[in-house]
Amino acid sequence: MKRSPHLPLPLTESYQWQDRANCRHTSVAVFFGADLAPRGDDGERERRAKEVCRGCPVIDLCLEHALAAEDHGVWGGMTPKERLQVRRDRERLIAS
Repeated sequence: MKRSPHLPLPLTESYQWQDRANCRHTSVAVFFGADLAPRGDDGERERRAKEVCRGCPVIDLCLEHALAAEDHGVWGGMTPKERLQVRRDRERLIAS
């Protein structure tokens, strides 16, 4: 399988799901726009990123990875703010 120049090689075998991700042929600027895109277009950029995520065969794996290890960018169809809320909700469930 030919790799996209947009994504880094998986760090370990546990990241092989990335080879099946819809985003593998999309510029990382779509997902990590705060550092890579012009200011003021985050809403449109995030909408485009979520559109790529929609229907992705590995969206659940991506989201679980992001909830455990990613603070920046759109992963699993969620923004950092949305993932933070999921983390807080999970912590509340565990604490109760």
